[in-house]
Amino acid sequence: MESTDLTHYKTLVARLPQLRNEIGKVIIGQQEVISEVLIALLAGGHCLLEGVPGLAKTLMVKTMSDALAMRFKRIQFTPDLMPGDIVGTEILEEDHETGKKSFQFNKGPIFANVVLADEINRTPPKTQAAMLEAMQEYKVTYGGSDYALPRPFLIIATQNPIEQAGTYPLPEAQLDRFLLYIKLSYPSEQEELVVLKSTTGTQKPVLQTILSDEDILNLQSLTRQVHISEELIEYINRIVRASRPKDSPSAFVKQWCEWGAGPRAGQALVLCAKARAVLSERFSVIPDDIQTLAYPVLRHRIALNFRADAEGITTDRVIKELLTTVK
Repeated sequence: MESTDLTHYKTLVARLPQLRNEIGKVIIGQQEVISEVLIALLAGGHCLLEGVPGLAKTLMVKTMSDALAMRFKRIQFTPDLMPGDIVGTEILEEDHETGKKSFQFNKGPIFANVVLADEINRTPPKTQAAMLEAMQEYKVTYGGSDYALPRPFLIIATQNPIEQAGTYPLPEAQLDRFLLYIKLSYPSEQEELVVLKSTTGTQKPVLQTILSDEDILNLQSLTRQVHISEELIEYINRIVRASRPKDSPSAFVKQWCEWGAGPRAGQALVLCAKARAVLSERFSVIPDDIQTLAYPVLRHRIALNFRADAEGITTDRVIKELLTTVK
């Protein structure tokens, strides 16, 4: 990396704490969740947010897109939502001069930089599948033509963990497309008190734009250049392989897991560890990056068996055991 490039990157990285401060003007607490969403953005992946209603999931995503000057669209998933409502559809248009009629593709709400897929598990699998190509290929195919999505591109999907009536659980193939599976918890007593005081008056915080689209693309490029040692890559490989019952040295995994994480999990953990290093203004990965991000990277890529479900074993418990077992 040339010195001029390094100076430019250092300037961009120095703005990341400012970005967190801007988001913090609106979102009280949830610092770990904000970090993980920003890590997904820097790593160029998508994330699934799970939390009960009222934890400001939508507001968090909207605030982040405002501070980044990124085009934001929200899609409310419902049982009657169709794929065309997401990706767009063709409409018949008439040329007023010639009178000739032709079909034109009318782009849907997925053509934005940040797309909030609200309550994604409320829509049938056919509509959920409409997201797959966009998430993986960064394009939409309609009528035999490809339409590139804007870059940077981030899908943040939400789901409610407590209300399961009338929902369609995401299939494993689609879950694996999400880089991170982030769980939101209730705020602390002090944080909730601040929320009550700051959100029920007349004052509204004014957000400044910290990073442009081009800045984010440059930071995504930087993320892939962050150094990670051969030993840490081997460590990640051992963690992922240890999550598979057939390969695992852990009796705990053999007892509770139906199947473990695939190679994409290892790729995700490497990229996310690099992104966390950038967010921490470092240019090298440390073991803590891997151990912290193992939970959101692996929790949707490990399937528990019936015995584990019956006894209340969670994937987070399995991941904790993995990190204890794998040295």
